Amino acid sequence: MAFVEPITLSLRGVTLEPLTLHHEAGLRAAAADGQLWKLRVTSVPEPEQTRQYIEDALAMREAGNRFAFAVLDAATGQVLGSTSFHDILPAVKRVEIGYTWYAQRVQRSHVNSTCKLLMMTHAFESLGCHVVGWRTDNFNFASQAAIERLGAQKDGIIRGHALRRDGTIRDTVMYSLRSGEWPEVREQLLYVLDKPR
Repeated sequence: MAFVEPITLSLRGVTLEPLTLHHEAGLRAAAADGQLWKLRVTSVPEPEQTRQYIEDALAMREAGNRFAFAVLDAATGQVLGSTSFHDILPAVKRVEIGYTWYAQRVQRSHVNSTCKLLMMTHAFESLGCHVVGWRTDNFNFASQAAIERLGAQKDGIIRGHALRRDGTIRDTVMYSLRSGEWPEVREQLLYVLDKPR
């Protein structure tokens, strides 16, 4: 039995459902909104690579180290992006949240905060995780700011850690949140989501 089992999570007009090939066209359209694959610090698939992106995510799910979700508008079913649990470590009850991206039109909206609330609630309260982590490119300043707004702590930087899509080698900034910190972070997320935008 896998540590992260298939589940659909929904809240505040956003639904996370297990990513499948059924989401291919919607995922391609979401990535095209802003031509997100042109950003060198993200993992967004190029249009012709969308199917391979999903197949890779499904292979990683089968291996037990990544569980990818399609992010949907709950009212319309339209695909807004994707996010994943990854680097899943059942023995120490740790997951990371990443491979996260959204169509440009929903960036800086309630979508990311809602997804993080859904995923952290599931990780801490259903899976019993002790730690949830994040990692991002050292030049992805928007991602770093978003992670820090969640209340995650910066653990450090792994230098020369991974290849970017353009072949350059990136440093990776690591963050984490411990289960004891979760109640306060949950309340802050709810506060942010309830504020008028």
